[in-house]
Amino acid sequence: MAKEKLIKKAKKYLVAGVDSPVRAFNYVGGDLLVIKKGSGSKVYDHAGKGYIDYVLSWGSLILGHASPKITRDVKKALDSGFSFGTTNIREIELAKAISKAIPVIEKIRFVNSGTEAVMGAIRLARGYTGRDKIIKFRNSYHGHADYLLAKGGSGLATLGIPQSDGVPRDFTKHTIVAPYGDKKSMDKIFTKYDKEIAAVIFEPCGGNYGVTLPDIDFIKYLRVITKKYGALLIADEVITGFRFYFGSLAVKLGVKPDLIILGKIIGGGLPVGAYGGGRRIMNKLAPLGEVYQASTFSGNPVVMQAGLSTLKALRDLRYSYNRPEKLAACLTISLMKEAGRRHIDLKIVRFGSIFSIKFKDKKIFRKFYRGMLRRGIYFAPSEFEANFLSFGHTGKDIDKTIKAAEEVMRDM
Repeated sequence: MAKEKLIKKAKKYLVAGVDSPVRAFNYVGGDLLVIKKGSGSKVYDHAGKGYIDYVLSWGSLILGHASPKITRDVKKALDSGFSFGTTNIREIELAKAISKAIPVIEKIRFVNSGTEAVMGAIRLARGYTGRDKIIKFRNSYHGHADYLLAKGGSGLATLGIPQSDGVPRDFTKHTIVAPYGDKKSMDKIFTKYDKEIAAVIFEPCGGNYGVTLPDIDFIKYLRVITKKYGALLIADEVITGFRFYFGSLAVKLGVKPDLIILGKIIGGGLPVGAYGGGRRIMNKLAPLGEVYQASTFSGNPVVMQAGLSTLKALRDLRYSYNRPEKLAACLTISLMKEAGRRHIDLKIVRFGSIFSIKFKDKKIFRKFYRGMLRRGIYFAPSEFEANFLSFGHTGKDIDKTIKAAEEVMRDM
């Protein structure tokens, strides 16, 4: 089917032709992208055109698309059944693998998305502490739960929406939004609300308002102040878990949160979310405790196998995480040099194997983006989203991307 017909059909039956707003390409203009298949570092549209993919299902595919080993294991799991609605061996083994990699997670609860995991973790924190208020940070995105959309990043920032319609004010009255990195602000908040605060939720490295570098001193301070006031510290590692290191980035930075939220990579590209922590807190969940959370498809055996196979592969690659990091460094340094040579105002923030691109003028980003896409380079279609490198990317991919950027910036 021709591209135009596919897009027309998508827009007829899907809202704007998409199931998540940023995919509509409103920020960069032009038609949305309809992908047919992926392999390694590339995706292909229905006309057969290939694109070097730096979106990677928003960071989920750290091994690249359709890893042969993962694919074989998932197909084998499918032969045993699609879903059971009860405990299966694969979820037990994945839970064990995560606990071994992140020992602060003594017990875990699997769900179906990062949003669902955040909702469960916050409910658990409230139930465990008997308190209502939570603190999140400005421009951080923790999924689309009503009470967390206040001043969120990601798609809200891309579309210029401060808070979604349809969220009653009462739903966010217990959500306190604080400036990231500001210790004095945190002191004032805790002094004012004291024993009302159930938890502080943070990202060790932000990826939904462009890449936000870790503030290690501030993160360590969060651990100190939450302990002082009896609140829980929740690390949202949906993006960062197993991304930079075989385990938790927060722990790697020297902080042990009470709860850690995982997603993306632990599902190997299939829908997943999870939250875990010490036994004393996790045992407050039903059926052992009074904090209720349930899900029909949680612990799905096919998803669990994809995650288990991915973690096994990453464990074998645990000393090679510098490979995608070096490629990301090579790419971003080259882009900055070329922009400087052309007197183009470009800002790139990189941490490990992720980076974000921002021009002084949104129109310039749009022009750059469309030029790169025409040349077969698929970046995240917003300056507020992160781009990702995988173990599937190669030096040739980077060389081609740099060459394309040089051509586009020359034309600009």
